[in-house]
Amino acid sequence: MVLIAGSLGSGKTTLLRHLVACAGDRRIAILMNEFGEIAIDSRVIEGRHIRMTELAGGCVCCSLTGEFEAAVREIIQAVRPELIVVETTGVAEPDAVIFDVEDNLPEVRLDSAIVIADADGMVRFPDLGYVTRSQFEAADVLLINKIDLVSEDELTDVEARLRRVSPDAAIFRTRRCEVDIALLFGVEERRDRRRPQTPIHAHPETEVTSFAFCADRPLDRRRFEVIVEALPPEVYRAKGFLRCPEGGFLFNFVAGRWDLEPFAAERTEVVFIGRGADATQASLLSQLQACEVPCPTGS
Repeated sequence: MVLIAGSLGSGKTTLLRHLVACAGDRRIAILMNEFGEIAIDSRVIEGRHIRMTELAGGCVCCSLTGEFEAAVREIIQAVRPELIVVETTGVAEPDAVIFDVEDNLPEVRLDSAIVIADADGMVRFPDLGYVTRSQFEAADVLLINKIDLVSEDELTDVEARLRRVSPDAAIFRTRRCEVDIALLFGVEERRDRRRPQTPIHAHPETEVTSFAFCADRPLDRRRFEVIVEALPPEVYRAKGFLRCPEGGFLFNFVAGRWDLEPFAAERTEVVFIGRGADATQASLLSQLQACEVPCPTGS
């Protein structure tokens, strides 16, 4: 089993897509713990030998621990995968999942905890919160992602900060999480981990809220882009599918940076995430509804 963690928008699903693309005929089971009421990430992972299981409605490091164990056992019995990959939410504490696997799933060998660091985010928001620090401390492998968005001096500083927080982790620099996947596996000698003093987790999950916008009618792309450019600071992360008259797109937004990737989308489904994001819900939903393209007369 491999655990993938990292802050909101750091590149966890991007790494999964890369892993699947490089896996060949290897049987892989993916357990995905998404944040938000609409499953977005699980629908962009494709592969002939991939088995997907979604864990929704809570965080895998605390409220979903029983469901997580049951899902792992069900997958092992059903498909006997060669590799199980667990993608956590951006607010999960990897240590809790690691201890759960080691204590309660003896039929599984935990290979490595891979944590993705957003280089651009660490430069623009240098203060590490409790959750982010706990993720880095738990890492066996650290990927410094989005290195193309920062200078060499900034990148050197980011790597030095990560070395201080997680001195034993293997660190690799990546663009779009493109890394030789052989470097991510086979970490057989795991370092000792300090167990928490209490099973109660202190991550600020309750502060991070989300809401979704869905529409069957296509949206005017230009008007949608104007809204995205002016998203309030409470919305740190947004993702989903956008359907426009000219085609479908996969939408990704992280801390002011965003892109649209051509993607088959039958309808618009976008999730907005952030601390206090729900305070912006009414205004944003109204703006997005105004982007809908009216149906032709007589249709």
